[in-house]
Amino acid sequence: MIRFLNMLYKIAGGLAGLLILAICLLISAQVMLNAAGRISPGLLPPTIPSYRDFSGFMLAGATFLAMAHTLRAGGHIRVNLVTQRFADPVQAILEGIVLTLTIALTAFATWYMGALVEESWRYNDLSNGIIPIPLWAPQSVTCFGMALLTLALVHTLVDLIRARKPVLTNPDEV
Repeated sequence: MIRFLNMLYKIAGGLAGLLILAICLLISAQVMLNAAGRISPGLLPPTIPSYRDFSGFMLAGATFLAMAHTLRAGGHIRVNLVTQRFADPVQAILEGIVLTLTIALTAFATWYMGALVEESWRYNDLSNGIIPIPLWAPQSVTCFGMALLTLALVHTLVDLIRARKPVLTNPDEV
């Protein structure tokens, strides 16, 4: 099960990276179209329809898909100025409390995002751009990312309970 979860986190992180690459390509293509339009007007279309909407949706997807992978890789910024002064058992207790609160918050956010996806599906909400996009599609990606973050937090809490010592600290953290 742990191997499957780690693979899932890596796949989500890889998809997030691909979405960032797609944003770069889309914006670069739009810049090229702008430049081509100034050099020889009328030769190419002046804009990619709804490129801002697409890049925004991809950014939201990349952000949420990357969170679980970043957590498990130890990439989230943490401030340990207070907790590093305590002994390991106290640090573990504090880390457990923080993880439990974070799980509750992300579980609520996941539930709320799921309700938003369901509502967008039910009412057939569409984006306002030139190309109308059903909003449930990008919202589903963000909901999946939140659910995956919640799962990664539970996974981390289980690791903490098993290790009985802090699992999220790195010596190079601030």
